[in-house]
Amino acid sequence: MTHKLFSSYDLKGLHIKNRIVMAPMCQYSVTAKDGKPNEWHYVHYLSRAIGGTGLIIMEMTDVDPDGRITDFDLGLWSDEHIPAFAKIIEGVHTHNGKIGIQIAHAGRKTEDVAIPIAPSAIKFQGSPYKMPRALTTKEVPDVVQKFADAVRRAVKAGVDTIELHGAHGYLIHQFQSPLTNKRDDIYGQDLARFGVEVIQAVKKEMPSDMPLIFRISAMEYADGGYDIDHAIELSKAYQAAGVDAFHVSTGGEGPAGERTPGNYPGYQLLFARKIREAVNTPVIAVGMLEDPALAESVIGNEDADFVAIGRGMLRDPYWATHAAISLRNEPNNIPEQYRGAY
Repeated sequence: MTHKLFSSYDLKGLHIKNRIVMAPMCQYSVTAKDGKPNEWHYVHYLSRAIGGTGLIIMEMTDVDPDGRITDFDLGLWSDEHIPAFAKIIEGVHTHNGKIGIQIAHAGRKTEDVAIPIAPSAIKFQGSPYKMPRALTTKEVPDVVQKFADAVRRAVKAGVDTIELHGAHGYLIHQFQSPLTNKRDDIYGQDLARFGVEVIQAVKKEMPSDMPLIFRISAMEYADGGYDIDHAIELSKAYQAAGVDAFHVSTGGEGPAGERTPGNYPGYQLLFARKIREAVNTPVIAVGMLEDPALAESVIGNEDADFVAIGRGMLRDPYWATHAAISLRNEPNNIPEQYRGAY
């Protein structure tokens, strides 16, 4: 018997062998201060491919050295970064996995920059965050172009897909939120405009059959933050601009107010289902889904088309193989060198 979790899926021109996604998770590796992935990242990502993960999404990779959360994050702001990414991508492909990169700019949530940039001069609460300066209208297209340049480099490195980070309070999210975008120009009058321009710019750098994934926060928890209805309208605009799938999360814009995030398995599934139904687009669900039976039910109940495993996959690089065994699904991707153990 093949469980739904282990059925294949064609996302545009990308064939993915199962519905298991490794969620992008920053490693903050102190040996990556130049933005280039290193031996740690090579082992980190290849081990998940060997462990049977269908689609690996590499951690938040920034379009500008001043756009990183910390100086220990990855970047693609230079062609010099391409070979290090290409080595990892080639290795994942060798082990029958697919891999993408999450492209982003942290905006006001950069920690190691003297003066961050943002849509509006509104500081993220708490230390070590600093007061940002608002981008001028003339500066915005230059930032959009940095996203396009980073995607061009990712494609040259051999990725199978691109994910844009429009969630968790980073720059694209900052533009799409009424809490952090108080502009009176075209980027304030239309809160989706910056995201749409980024999508349109990066699509020009991608092969026509390569899917573009967009990670979105479907709910803000700070008082006055947007809700699922606003997220759905954003998703419709982003889909029209060229997004092929949504990776649905929540929060990240600031401390929670009256609305608080859940802390239980599947607490974000309702948002994934609502966006999937409203936009009629494939979605990736995330949020404490590491129990194999729960992950199977997410796909079987059509709450989402993929499940993203985060902390569960940090703990267990072979989560996909062990999930197959737990569900009594014949694991068909065990390396020959390890078969004797099974």
